[in-house]
Amino acid sequence: MALNPFSSGTRLRDMIRAIRACKTAAEERGVVRRECAAIRASFSDNEQELRHRNMAKLMFIHMLGYPTHFGQMECLKLIAAVGYPEKRIGYLGLMLLLDERQEVLMLVTNSLKQDLNHSNQFIVGLALCALGNICSAEMARDLAPEVERLMRSRDANTKKKAALCSTRIVRKVPDLAENFMGLAASLLKEKHHGVLISAVQLCTELCKASKDALEYLRKNCIEGLVRILRDVSSSSYAPEYDVAGISDPFLHIRVLKLMRMLGQGDADCSEYMNDILAQVATKTESNKNAGNAILYECVETIMGIEATSGLRVLAINILGRFLSNRDNNIRYVALNILMRAIAVDTQAVQRHRVTILECVKDADASIRKRALELVFLLVNDTNVKPLTKELVDYLDVADPDFKEDLTAKICSIAEKFSQDKLWYLDQMFKVLSLAGKHVKDDVWHALIVVISNASELQGYSVRSLYTALQTYSEQGSLVRVAVWCIGEYGEMLVNNVGMLEAEGSITVTESDALDAVELGLSLYPADVTTRAMCLVALLKLSSRFPSMSERVKRIVSQNKENMVLELQQRSIEFGSIIQRHQSIRSSLLERMPVLDEATYLMKRASTTQASIPAYKPASAVTPGDLKFPNGLAKPAVTPLADLLDLSSDDATATTTASTTTAPSDFLQDLLGIGGTNLPTAGAPSSASTDILMDLLSIGSSPSQNGQLVPDLSLAQEKKHVSAAPQLVSPVPEPVDLLGSLSSSTSVSGTKSATAVPQAVDLLDGLSSSTSVSGLEDACPSITAFQSATLKITFDFRKQLGKPQESTIHATFTNMSSSTYTEFIFQAAVPKFIQLRLDPASGNIVPANGKGSVTQGFSVTNNQHGQKPLAMRIRMSYKVNGEDRLEQGQVSNFPPGL
Repeated sequence: MALNPFSSGTRLRDMIRAIRACKTAAEERGVVRRECAAIRASFSDNEQELRHRNMAKLMFIHMLGYPTHFGQMECLKLIAAVGYPEKRIGYLGLMLLLDERQEVLMLVTNSLKQDLNHSNQFIVGLALCALGNICSAEMARDLAPEVERLMRSRDANTKKKAALCSTRIVRKVPDLAENFMGLAASLLKEKHHGVLISAVQLCTELCKASKDALEYLRKNCIEGLVRILRDVSSSSYAPEYDVAGISDPFLHIRVLKLMRMLGQGDADCSEYMNDILAQVATKTESNKNAGNAILYECVETIMGIEATSGLRVLAINILGRFLSNRDNNIRYVALNILMRAIAVDTQAVQRHRVTILECVKDADASIRKRALELVFLLVNDTNVKPLTKELVDYLDVADPDFKEDLTAKICSIAEKFSQDKLWYLDQMFKVLSLAGKHVKDDVWHALIVVISNASELQGYSVRSLYTALQTYSEQGSLVRVAVWCIGEYGEMLVNNVGMLEAEGSITVTESDALDAVELGLSLYPADVTTRAMCLVALLKLSSRFPSMSERVKRIVSQNKENMVLELQQRSIEFGSIIQRHQSIRSSLLERMPVLDEATYLMKRASTTQASIPAYKPASAVTPGDLKFPNGLAKPAVTPLADLLDLSSDDATATTTASTTTAPSDFLQDLLGIGGTNLPTAGAPSSASTDILMDLLSIGSSPSQNGQLVPDLSLAQEKKHVSAAPQLVSPVPEPVDLLGSLSSSTSVSGTKSATAVPQAVDLLDGLSSSTSVSGLEDACPSITAFQSATLKITFDFRKQLGKPQESTIHATFTNMSSSTYTEFIFQAAVPKFIQLRLDPASGNIVPANGKGSVTQGFSVTNNQHGQKPLAMRIRMSYKVNGEDRLEQGQVSNFPPGL
């Protein structure tokens, strides 16, 4: 008669075969479900002869991840059975299906106690194995006496399992450690390696659990451990313990770890261990992996105890041999230990400097980085020059991914150990030439400060940078520093001023100097910082080289129609200085005063600690640590809750309907708390100080908070000249903003969507008094935000009879060369304003201004006529898969909103 394939009588192998034959997960679940139903039915019928078979199948189902809690009680029934086969399945099921947190486990304590006292050593072994795996604190206290008794057994297998079970008991109940100290010490005298490993493991756990046990083992176990290590290291070949020709490396390593714990901070114990450690370190073969594992643990022990200096040198020499090994893992662990060993014996590590430098050039990235960190720790005043030379030479051929870390370390070494400024400048010039793309801004800023303070080396610096610029013009940081130096010390470059003895003269004309600066302008069309520095350098060269003024003016004027406001403004103002203000040009364009190096270094250190990486959503202030001026801590909330509830004072904010999740630290980014200062678009409008408090949702006055709140009015009533209109047309007429140096010219600027009717020169006011008034418009368009890459304009419409309501149409234009994807616009307003955002026209902004995204939203000013409209905006998008963030405050809304 054929057996039902899903009955409780099916064998384990048949069930496994049926499950493996399933082609889908659903089919497998069906097989498991039917098998579990058959097992439940068998349990209900109390079929004794099939119980152990069902439990075996249930354990396999459990390992597949399906629930098997209904079989827990069957485990207890099998454990209570008389026969060994049933107990074996029962204990195995107990260890798999239950853990120490199950209340059912308390029911098995009595069965365990009976089996621990059983005459059959195999049943005793089952009970010890189960107790060592799932023992709880209560079970440990109840059964500890039986385990102690079994540790005195004559059977080696029983003693081994009892020692391992004791390890679990001590871990669960440290108070019981004193009961096992003497037994653990006595087990170290055994000959069986299994018992020895178990005893060593128990001693290790005792040292962690109790200081008294640690002191006891120091007095009673050191001699035994030394004997064990000597015997096992010098023993003859034993096939049952041999691993690749090494006698029991596992026992070696366990004993060495315990010796490290006992010898740490104890000079007497350490002295007793020195000889055997030296023997192990010298006699162990290093051409096999098992031998290397023993040597590694031996080195760790030597560096961890109070070893002699000669023994430490021996350990470090072993690590030096590790560095020459072909195995990457061995080299990596050697570098890790050497980094810790520097604090113990720097001189011994220095002997392996050449090998460590070779690891910096390794093909494995993790080894390169670890070796570079180690080289950085090895640098001192005596070896800084050769080490730096090696690193700089390797910089030329290093992988691009590694150059950033390498340049950072070289620059740190040069700054920290510079013996003279000339050597420092030479190293920095080499780094800028070979890896200027990877140099951080604060590094070349610091270099400029050093050059400005080294008056005797300024000529040498500008000549060296000019020469490097001719060859390495693709390195951005080199171009910036070279352009700055040419602008400041151009006459030194042309006239070969400040020549050093070993320096060769070069011939550079005034035109060549201008060519170098113009090269920077042409090579970096999208780099606003580099182009701005080039324009300043050109302006200064027009004063240094008067004959080149016309050419400078021609180059500068090319940026008058630049889409970037910063460059456009510089071009217009600089052109006006060159053309119309020659009388003040020389005094206006004098050399920069010497920068205070100490002040800069202090500012740099403080900025580094509080810096936030560009375009990173993570903030230096975590949401849970965000503090408001009223002393209340803002709890961490979801990004949507941050937008809808800027603080506890019911500030109103909103976001788009996009499902894209905003960064978790949106609140502090949106309010600008604890972060970097981002530029805002447009000049702030005149308003009372409580607008800022409303925008930040701080419900108390400045005096109550104990903090100063800036005045947003900018004291316009104290000025006779107001700022000229900003971005009123795509290509504005030249407007000179250098201020009224010669007269008090009165200019009234109003916001208008039309172009400025005539040019205004505030430097030329002696001859006449110019008055300019723009056209008044009820709701003109404004440029709400503009950066180097993004421009946002607002158009306004108002409904008749509802002056407090306004509809705003926002246009987003991408001025960069890369397309923006997943574009999201977000806004926050003070609590007296209601804001409702409509869906955007799309989330992809085309590059180079060849299209735009639009979005409408409406605002209701509930205090219209009392407080003007104010808004903080934030834009998030992706460029080539990289997240970008921009934000700013819009405060140049037209009057009447």
